[in-house]
Amino acid sequence: MSDLDAARAKAASTYNAASDQYDDAANSFWSRFGERTIERLGLKPGDRVLDVCCGSGASAIPAAERVGPSGSVLGVDLAERLLERARAKAAARGLENIEFRVGDMLDLRLPGESLDAVVCVFGIFFVPDMAAAVRSLWSVLRPGGTLAITTWGPRFFEPASTAFWRSIEELRPDLRKKFNPWDRVVDPAALDEVLLEGGVAGAEIVPERGEHRIASPEAWWSAIMGSGYRGTIEQLTWAEREHVRTTNLRYIEESGVDAVEANVVYATARKS
Repeated sequence: MSDLDAARAKAASTYNAASDQYDDAANSFWSRFGERTIERLGLKPGDRVLDVCCGSGASAIPAAERVGPSGSVLGVDLAERLLERARAKAAARGLENIEFRVGDMLDLRLPGESLDAVVCVFGIFFVPDMAAAVRSLWSVLRPGGTLAITTWGPRFFEPASTAFWRSIEELRPDLRKKFNPWDRVVDPAALDEVLLEGGVAGAEIVPERGEHRIASPEAWWSAIMGSGYRGTIEQLTWAEREHVRTTNLRYIEESGVDAVEANVVYATARKS
């Protein structure tokens, strides 16, 4: 299996598993940053939008509400279970201008220069060749259209993230990650370099410091189970998983941690 195929399979498996807690009320960071990305994009009624790595619709649904009945939104993701959740949300809101389908940002199968906006929130870093992904997204954007890429900034979910990986290492040091995919683009200069390599110059890149509230030990476990950490959890035995769960619950309770860092980097670029 190639590195690209392995990355696709891993992302699909992780987020299909995470779908059962992805939209837990405690995991408000998905909607928060999805909506913020759309706010920065400045969409207009009638715009045609593509949202890749759309998850359960955190950015695609706000986009559909902004472009209105005369516009359209296509949400693409590798995880079918997340797309099922997105379709249910859109139906509950009566949105008929939005479609969700399984797809890959490197194989969009869409007409070139046909869209007014392309969005990718917390997804570009899952592709081994991020510049190739940027080129793919840029190619379907019409002249005058806008690309919006949002990625995690430094110190993702610290200090609780370090505590999580420590609990994994106690039992399964082979699963202890020394490097996360988003680490490649946690600062503006690194993200700008990827965009330039992908043929996108002159992007506006804005880092934003923030935090995510951890209201209880259970809220932290929901974040673990409803995010990329789930891929590691799925590789544990039942007993190992229970040990990791109780260790993380105890850490939040005893440490007094009530928030984790949630820093992000927003990039937008207009195609001339």
